[in-house]
Amino acid sequence: MTISSDPRQWQVGMLGYGEVGRILAEDLRKQGVKVAAYDIKLDREQGGTLRAHAAEISVQLVQSHADLAARADFIISAVTASQAVPVAEASAPAIKKGAWFLDFNSASPGAKQRAAVHIDGAGGRYVEGAVMTSLPPYRIKVPLLLGGQGARELAPLLVALGFAAKVASDELGVSSAVKMCRSIMIKGLEAMVIESFTTARAYGVEDAVLASLKETFPGIDWEKQGAYFFQRVIEHGRRRAEEVREVAETVREAHLTPWSASGTAERQGWIADLADEGVFGPKGTRDFARSADWRTEADRILARINTGSRKATA
Repeated sequence: MTISSDPRQWQVGMLGYGEVGRILAEDLRKQGVKVAAYDIKLDREQGGTLRAHAAEISVQLVQSHADLAARADFIISAVTASQAVPVAEASAPAIKKGAWFLDFNSASPGAKQRAAVHIDGAGGRYVEGAVMTSLPPYRIKVPLLLGGQGARELAPLLVALGFAAKVASDELGVSSAVKMCRSIMIKGLEAMVIESFTTARAYGVEDAVLASLKETFPGIDWEKQGAYFFQRVIEHGRRRAEEVREVAETVREAHLTPWSASGTAERQGWIADLADEGVFGPKGTRDFARSADWRTEADRILARINTGSRKATA
């Protein structure tokens, strides 16, 4: 079956129906583009919420990776970083000849290359995509770097669908390397702010620390930035921890030891553990990670540590 040259006529398949998948599905459906989706969480506790969202915007839910691949002209893989290669492998046997496979995942260059082997080997067309900032404010127009042999052909088709896509390289792995190296800084800064600010709060020196930071970096509103970092990590620490483990793998692929990335992954994952325990309030409530003052969240962390019922280091 020939893939239409008009992307608005495509059957789009979303592999993963988490925050990213739902946002992209919403923006594509607003244009009348047909969207189907598959997520392993459909049969778990979160499945009811995903099904309700899909019904609301008329997204068709399917039963497996292969089921999605068999019907899609264009697949967007937006799963957790560790699943980037497995979902490509699971989709490849059923993929349409010539169908596009856009890997949206925050995976290492090596992982992207391994995923491409599965898709291209089955007759699909694999393109890597590196999302260069937080998706929610930008939605489908989030800055997106493309890489791989099919990147230049796919880029204008994505732009026609509303994506802010541009080609980074014809070589697979380059755009992911840009993304991963940036994440060493961005995710690392999040982890450092949480560690620094919470420790400063424990010693009662947070005002002096913030005043010193403002003097050194006058262009940053550290109160506002601190609150934002706390919120993002509390809400998305699990996903971020997985991403930074891929960042660490990227560093290893460059034959360096990922001391910073490994520590960042541990801190992000530790905050995710606390969130799962309910330290920051029940998920889905207004109280969960919504404080405009990072001190509220730091106090919750310190209170949890000081109960003595958890062995952890702030």
